[in-house]
Amino acid sequence: MIVIEEEKDLLKVSVYAELSLADFREFEAAVNSELRGGPKIKLLLNLTKMSGYTVDVMWEDIRFTRAHAHDFRRIAVVTGKLWATWLGWLPSAFTDAEIKHFEDTTTADAWLHGR
Repeated sequence: MIVIEEEKDLLKVSVYAELSLADFREFEAAVNSELRGGPKIKLLLNLTKMSGYTVDVMWEDIRFTRAHAHDFRRIAVVTGKLWATWLGWLPSAFTDAEIKHFEDTTTADAWLHGR
């Protein structure tokens, strides 16, 4: 399950349990909608409650991140330690956005807003 909150040039995305392809499509639609308002957006991605993802999501994620490599200004990823290793390769592989890992959403949100 995915929950998406839209703010001006910021998407707050929380994933609960397993991320499915339908969830990922909802995320893609929200990103595309947000991009209509400006050339680059910020993303707060909360994965603390995520248990995994389906195989088809992995392929879709690769396609999506390549297509949107220059569309994000900053990406704040909130995870437990389990996902931190996986996220280590993300910045250089797919995007020119500034990406930072956080363990709580308050600090991540402050970073995204430049506080």
